[in-house]
Amino acid sequence: MYSGSTMAVSKMCFSFSLFTVIFWVSLSSINGALPPSCKSIECPSYATIHEGDGFEIRRYNFSLWVSTSPIQDVSFVSATRTGFLELFDYIQGKNKYGTKIEMTAPVMTEVFPSSGPFCASEFVVSFYVPGANQADPPPAQGLQAQKWVKKFAAVRQFGGFVSDYNIGQEASKLHASLLGSKWSTAIAKSKSHDDKPDVFTVAQYNSPFEFSGRVNEIWLLFDMQDVSMHIKVTI
Repeated sequence: MYSGSTMAVSKMCFSFSLFTVIFWVSLSSINGALPPSCKSIECPSYATIHEGDGFEIRRYNFSLWVSTSPIQDVSFVSATRTGFLELFDYIQGKNKYGTKIEMTAPVMTEVFPSSGPFCASEFVVSFYVPGANQADPPPAQGLQAQKWVKKFAAVRQFGGFVSDYNIGQEASKLHASLLGSKWSTAIAKSKSHDDKPDVFTVAQYNSPFEFSGRVNEIWLLFDMQDVSMHIKVTI
């Protein structure tokens, strides 16, 4: 579910300033489309509560994920590969119950950009737990359950293969599309309580062997609680 070529990035920090390479071109602009893979495998359900120019706002009422411990790496692609293989072993039965679990989408990678001085960022890779296993997800060493009771996400979709470079470009485009909107203010207020407010999330919906119709997303996750704003949202 991860893809792209890992490129040498020694002596460079993982930050938006690195992602100015213009050789990569998205195969399509697919803002707002339901990922086709969700028709064949289970994905978390959500409601789209707002559609903007280059983004949408979603509400996830309940989502249960199984997540790796933080992975230190200078490469998003490398870290996602490491986390994916650990989680794939988990759903193949490498868990306390010896239970095999169906593959789901998306593969979610939370990115905690480095502030230096060693240039390694933190990445947490997660699989969505299918409904059949949510009541009692099998525990496993080194993995944790991540439960969203209610979570909001500002989302930008893009096509093609994900690389160490284009995620920064796409995250910057999401930030730019949100500027001046009521949602930008809500996200900023929500993240003001976070220890690492620069975190963003990459969601990948396709197998690396699928070359067309690829759907990826950049998420900015936030909470609406304690946000004093006139935003009408049906909770």
